[in-house]
Amino acid sequence: MQPVSLFESEVVMDWTNHPFAIWILVLLSFSESAFFIIPPELLLIPMGLANPGLALWYGVATSASSVAGAAFGYGIGKKGGQPVLRRLFSSQKIRTVQQLFQRYDTKAIFISAFTPIPFKVFTIGAGAFELAFNRFLAAATVGRSSRYLLIAGLIAVFGDNIRHFLEEQFDVALLVGSVVVVVAYAGYRLGVPLLMARTLPKGPVDRLLAFFRK
Repeated sequence: MQPVSLFESEVVMDWTNHPFAIWILVLLSFSESAFFIIPPELLLIPMGLANPGLALWYGVATSASSVAGAAFGYGIGKKGGQPVLRRLFSSQKIRTVQQLFQRYDTKAIFISAFTPIPFKVFTIGAGAFELAFNRFLAAATVGRSSRYLLIAGLIAVFGDNIRHFLEEQFDVALLVGSVVVVVAYAGYRLGVPLLMARTLPKGPVDRLLAFFRK
């Protein structure tokens, strides 16, 4: 008997075939960024493989809900402060995230892709340690979108031909996605100011650049 892939487990297939599967995906993605631990790829991948024509739409929905969840997690940390961190997470995880924030500021949101620490620790920690919300939100948007849209894009382009790679080499897929996140961040930091400087009047450019640098 062949082993059943995690993406083909009974529960996942029930969710994939559910009439409200897209809303389950949105809820899963939102909650994973704020208080849950199951990654949305668990549902995004089988849903995309079942309907490659909608894979990019699923990727957009996953990205948007993940960013909304990240903002919600930030709000939890902002309101509850470090006491809520200590109630929810181990001291080791808190120390690691705090050190990453102290060293890299919101760049740690991108580094989170390379750590075993759940993303929710970073989102709640960002609020608790009072990182600038606008830069946190920008980093979360670029980071999460790059990750999920890469997976959705691969499915949209290759369809069922990429099933084996995603199911058997999922860690490799996430590593590739993490590299894309880093490249996207570099493009964001270098490209956005340059683009705005060339296309917008000086006054609005100065205000927008100030927003991204706060």
